[in-house]
Amino acid sequence: MRKGVGSMTENVIITIGRQYGSGGREIGIRLAKKLEIPLYDHNLVAMAAKELGISKKEAKEADETALEGFLSSYIVGPGDYAVYMNAEDDMRPLTDRVYRAQSEIIKRLANRSPCVIVGRCADYILSDCPKCISVFICADKEDRIHRIAALRDLPERKAAEKIKKVDRERRYYYESNTGEEWGKSGTYQVILNVSRTGIEKAVDMLAALFNGLCD
Repeated sequence: MRKGVGSMTENVIITIGRQYGSGGREIGIRLAKKLEIPLYDHNLVAMAAKELGISKKEAKEADETALEGFLSSYIVGPGDYAVYMNAEDDMRPLTDRVYRAQSEIIKRLANRSPCVIVGRCADYILSDCPKCISVFICADKEDRIHRIAALRDLPERKAAEKIKKVDRERRYYYESNTGEEWGKSGTYQVILNVSRTGIEKAVDMLAALFNGLCD
């Protein structure tokens, strides 16, 4: 059994992990709109920054897309920022403090109402919640390259390099914070290959799962 730190909310929550370029964030946006529930993604970074009393830029650098180990030894001294939970937090690496702040925010949001949460190790954080559906979105490499090349206006070679870099960062962030293997079948309840299902069908499938748990 996974050792999570989630609360026991009875709300139905869908968490989405995703390979870069798979369309996972778009699925999250469409799903939240279809179900008429909140979506939490990049806005969690701003919430954590506010809670810690740091800038959004600093929180973003310590978020899931931070370079591997870039901030692992970056320790902020007492008094540099305004808000801390306790004195011990002053000596924690910034990456740890942002992760802890986001974790507490995610648990509070899950207790507030049903929602969709993209990334941020939300599946692990809420793993004790009985109605949390943990999803991982993937896609074939060629499809991901084409998608990022089109979205970012990049040559396909550059798109492939970007995909490799971001996937590496997400893996590092997830595995260093959870001890679980990012993208592994046993880590999630549902894994969808969008190259097979398409985005629209993936949204419909997840909406059906959500509604089934709400009955």
